[in-house]
Amino acid sequence: VSNAGVGMVGPLECQSLAAMQSLMDTNFFGLVRLVKEVLPDMKRRRGGHIVVISSIMGLQIVFNDIYAASKFAVEGFCESLVVQARRFNVAISLVEPGPVTTEFETKLYEEAERADYSQTDPETAEIFTQLYLRNSRDVFASLGQTPEDIAEHTLRVLAAPRPPFRHRTNAAFTPMAALKRADPGGSIVTGAFYQLVFEHGAVLRLGLR
Repeated sequence: VSNAGVGMVGPLECQSLAAMQSLMDTNFFGLVRLVKEVLPDMKRRRGGHIVVISSIMGLQIVFNDIYAASKFAVEGFCESLVVQARRFNVAISLVEPGPVTTEFETKLYEEAERADYSQTDPETAEIFTQLYLRNSRDVFASLGQTPEDIAEHTLRVLAAPRPPFRHRTNAAFTPMAALKRADPGGSIVTGAFYQLVFEHGAVLRLGLR
């Protein structure tokens, strides 16, 4: 089970390249290093199961650019690897939680509220601090799962006779995930996210509450 991960939120202009590279080293290359260690023996034994804790944040979540990129990388890596792994009777499963209420997220968002956003333009800084952070609190309060809940989902994937390749833990995100896969051009889902954030934010917050 690969579960290592770090987060990053905020306007892109305010993130250093060193911090971005560090995040990718943990979230993506940490997984790659682990798989390189365990996969050869699984191939020799013609059996094994690699479970990767990914994230629904690989969807299209504003102000999570680098974190989302790391999860896109994880998903692409596993989508490629699962085909050859199947030849050796090795299962690969992606567990995709939504928001999970832990000290990890609490600390991340507390730091974001205190951070300096002078390196970006005033409009972007206001959107992030007044709109994104405000909505995020409501999202975690309304849709956040407990670590124990995620552990139970992971256990079910591990124990499945025929392990699924992808398992989402929060049904609330299923419609947006389905819309993205059904919209090859990307305009519908991009428009939907834009409207949720910028045009119907009050309705979104009311619905979450």
